[in-house]
Amino acid sequence: MLALPPVATTPEIDILLKQKTVVAVGVSGGKDSVACLIAVHRYLDSIGFEGPRCAVHADLGSVEWEQSLFKCQEVADKLGWKLEVVKRAAGGMMERWLKRWENNVERYIDLSCVQLILPWSTPSMRFCTSELKSAVIRSHLKRTYPDFNILNATGVRRQESPNRAKMPIAKHEPVAARRGFDAYQWNPIIEWDVGAVWGAIASVGLEPHEAYTRFNMTRVSCRWCIMSSAGDAYNATLDEAGHPLYRQMVDLEIDSTFAFQSNKWLGDVNPSLLSSETLGRLAMAKQVSLRRKALEAAIPKHLLYTKGWPTCIPTFEEATLLAEIRSEVAAGVGLTIKCSTPESIIQRYEELMEQMRLKGGVAAEEGESAIQLIPALQIQPQQLSFL
Repeated sequence: MLALPPVATTPEIDILLKQKTVVAVGVSGGKDSVACLIAVHRYLDSIGFEGPRCAVHADLGSVEWEQSLFKCQEVADKLGWKLEVVKRAAGGMMERWLKRWENNVERYIDLSCVQLILPWSTPSMRFCTSELKSAVIRSHLKRTYPDFNILNATGVRRQESPNRAKMPIAKHEPVAARRGFDAYQWNPIIEWDVGAVWGAIASVGLEPHEAYTRFNMTRVSCRWCIMSSAGDAYNATLDEAGHPLYRQMVDLEIDSTFAFQSNKWLGDVNPSLLSSETLGRLAMAKQVSLRRKALEAAIPKHLLYTKGWPTCIPTFEEATLLAEIRSEVAAGVGLTIKCSTPESIIQRYEELMEQMRLKGGVAAEEGESAIQLIPALQIQPQQLSFL
């Protein structure tokens, strides 16, 4: 058997492994999660662990590579682990982005947010991970193993990114625990390099995911990830099975006027897959996007909401400016909005201020405060036009 680097543990992990604990390993089909499952399997065998073990795959729906679930089942079968597949009840990642956009449009129409909010996940708002993976897996483990401590292992490695380099070997997760039992997230291969990862996969006689071997991807998660490199984004378009998703994502870029990756448009990755009509709409969406950003940058910062609430009532002149900007933005995106006059905007701010007073305030939906940190520019709305 090929010698692999040791797994990383902590005293807390070692104690739990001697107690009534279920060990779960999240698997996506990508190299790191597969290697993590292999490493944990060997380690548990070496210490004589007799508790339940399960591999858990969070199904993200249409954004996944076709072979991902198969690779998860393959490694689970090879090691004799049970594979448990979980998914968000409201749908996969694409459904989440579409619903987020629908909700954000409604909020903009009602002036429940001052600026239009993007539909996509971002590096600082990875609800794709928190909502569709972590939360769903945590809920499943609590429900399925109510009388066990929970060790939820992931294939995070320090070598992958500066942020992951700072992550701990283990992290206490009280939200995943039941009364009388504890829960930890565990990163057992956090110190491994990529060579050890490939070595672990080869050691059990498995072939890597075809996304690596056929399409030269450097990482496997969603077909197109907010963290994808330019090379991976293009290589993902080479799989014909992903073309319907690609076109659907480009359509959402066009409808929302928000590029998938900040200022990098997915539609530019492989235009040959798009119709001439779609390319025309994409070109228009880019123009609208630039003008929307410039218009919204002209909004005085003190009119932006803090944690979802206004902090002051605009003057009539400020409300006039905001009305003109909102009308321009709405026209560019094709929305019919409420609160499009200075009087209605002032009234809406007053309503929200009163609601805040009565309710004590609530947190903004993820993304609003981040979006509103655009520096204000001294641009008058009459200087700009969508058409």
